Amino acid sequence: MSRILAIDYGQKRTGVAVTDPLQIIAQPLTTVETKTLEKFLIEYISKEQVSEIVFGYPKHLNDTDADIVPEIKEFAKKIGNQFPKIHIDFLDERYTSKRAVESMISAGIKKKDRRVKGNIDKIAATIILQDYLEIKKH
Repeated sequence: MSRILAIDYGQKRTGVAVTDPLQIIAQPLTTVETKTLEKFLIEYISKEQVSEIVFGYPKHLNDTDADIVPEIKEFAKKIGNQFPKIHIDFLDERYTSKRAVESMISAGIKKKDRRVKGNIDKIAATIILQDYLEIKKH
């Protein structure tokens, strides 16, 4: 089988998570500068089989789209055009950063490591991916 990637897209940094080839477990992969995300994805997809990419879709509490949504949609469209065989999807990412910090606390990660934004981004991407896998099961 092939892997599923999750993207927690940000203006400066983007967290990336990936499944195992059997698409059972989501795990953090990396955090990249958003300006290098396209290059990173091209290189990663050339080495690994990827069947789907799920982008976190940020919404406000009142259910309106966050300001960054058009940028995310445009980037997703660009990647979809470059890799037409890869399914592109979106998942509501509300509370993922908060859940990422909470999971880091419960895992005993030191406060100074929790302050590293890149760590939060890749954990948030992992949460997006885990949520996506749960939805696919049902």
